[in-house]
Amino acid sequence: MLVRHGQSHANVERRLDTRPPGAALTDLGRDQARTFARRSVSTHRPGLLAHSQAVRASQTAHEIAAELRLDAYEFEGIHEVQVGDLENCNDDDAITEFETIYQRWHQGDLNVAMPNGESGRDVLDRYLPTINELRLRHLDDASWQHDIVVVSHGAAIRLVSKVLAGVESSFALDHHLGNAESIVLAPITDGRWSCVQWGARTPPFYPEPDVQPVRDALQSADPMG
Repeated sequence: MLVRHGQSHANVERRLDTRPPGAALTDLGRDQARTFARRSVSTHRPGLLAHSQAVRASQTAHEIAAELRLDAYEFEGIHEVQVGDLENCNDDDAITEFETIYQRWHQGDLNVAMPNGESGRDVLDRYLPTINELRLRHLDDASWQHDIVVVSHGAAIRLVSKVLAGVESSFALDHHLGNAESIVLAPITDGRWSCVQWGARTPPFYPEPDVQPVRDALQSADPMG
């Protein structure tokens, strides 16, 4: 379960806050994390709780941990897309540039980079090894009977999930994750994954016509989801 962190102060300010440690959670963000934890008990019982090094992810994970009486562990490589020169910007030009490059990643151009920031390939090269390690250590072990919750970040989660599970790019671009929403991936044969839930949606994930992520982000109160 790849879970986006709860609402942060940077989310409220529409800032492209990507460089750890980053902004803390709002009170609402903490409530969202606890609500996620209570809901997850009835559907998926976590056996391991991981989070990125960002403050907002750590705080989200620890709120979940307190509800579920689990320990939370920090893992490297699963932080947000690094936007370089766009860091902490919230103007329309910065959001447009971010979303334009991010759209190109989903459409296959992974080598284009954020200005003095990461390319899509950079994100995958640091993120996927952690997911693969967790799978090999736990999910591929027949004796493991639980789920793994990974508290991470919206843009990174959507890109990784699209690549791992082969989700159609227009669907991934058109369906952002709200704070404390998740994408659920299930391991299948030959190291592949199946996406069994994307936010509130379940398969099939049909292509979306007339996808305009830049326009949507400019109209959104939360362009990073």
